Amino acid sequence: MDTGRGHDPGAVAAAAIPLERDVFLRTLLRHLAGTLEDIVGLKDAAGFVSVVGQRMGDELDASYRRALAVERLDRHQVAEVLVDLKRRIQGDFFVIEEDDEKVVFGNRACPFGDKVVGRPSLCMMTSNVFGAIAAENLGYAKVALEETIAQGAAGCRVVVYLRPTPAAQAAEGREYVRTD
Repeated sequence: MDTGRGHDPGAVAAAAIPLERDVFLRTLLRHLAGTLEDIVGLKDAAGFVSVVGQRMGDELDASYRRALAVERLDRHQVAEVLVDLKRRIQGDFFVIEEDDEKVVFGNRACPFGDKVVGRPSLCMMTSNVFGAIAAENLGYAKVALEETIAQGAAGCRVVVYLRPTPAAQAAEGREYVRTD
């Protein structure tokens, strides 16, 4: 039987391994997205992430409306909620511009951190959460991911169109409508 001569019983626990739950989960999602992208392609991988994003958006929308004691969020509240939910998960979104037709967001930090780089399918989480919340409260949304950290940009630029205007129709993105 090996008595572990020279073995430091605290060495493993003290090892400089950058692992904790958040890093583990972000890495897991990165590999899951990468595996999906490699096996089914970017478009279908984005579709799978979209389904999850829609469910997350529905849950988050219900939570915010319940907490704010409102039946529907108004445009200003939608913008505030989208910034706040990203802040709570360590994103750094902010409003660049807001009017009756659209809200333009910037972002300096992705909640997935560096694990999002090269995994654009993960951006469907933002698209679907933003789209689901905006559409459920305002009736319509089209989300255009104009720049993303996942695709190598220094930050993100996300436009949430609130009406099906010519500009919205010309933009590349996903459309969302209220479910009732």
